[in-house]
Amino acid sequence: MDLKLLYAIALTILPITELRVGLPMAIAFAIENSVPIAFVFILIVLVNILLIFGIFFFLDHVHHILIKVKIYEKLFNAYLRRFQKKVDKFERKSGTGEFVALALFVAVPLPGTGAWSGCLLAWLIGLDRKKSIWAISVGVTIAGVLILLGSLGFINFFL
Repeated sequence: MDLKLLYAIALTILPITELRVGLPMAIAFAIENSVPIAFVFILIVLVNILLIFGIFFFLDHVHHILIKVKIYEKLFNAYLRRFQKKVDKFERKSGTGEFVALALFVAVPLPGTGAWSGCLLAWLIGLDRKKSIWAISVGVTIAGVLILLGSLGFINFFL
């Protein structure tokens, strides 16, 4: 596996970059190396979807241990204060369509709205885990398609 593809996978796993940065890098790799774009698209989207399980595991099991460490507690609480505005806005707008709203929240291909934020949002609000996983997976897939189209120039063509 090429180093550029490994970087793309690593960026897909990170909370700020996720597939919003990882997928364009993987597409560039695919074009440069005559690898099918469908392969890298599926790979990156699957990595981001599988990450959902790791995030929920972390929040359910590891977070409770790390929160006892002062530096982690300070960083987490600072992030949570900034993130609370998104949580409040989500709760006001979602109503009974919380899982559709969660999918759309994750689908917006902007920093801070991916799988990491979707999992944290679902975890904080206490949404049903299985439905949340499905909603976040759908959102990741939609975001992946939008980023794929943008990376290939289709969106710019129609604008």
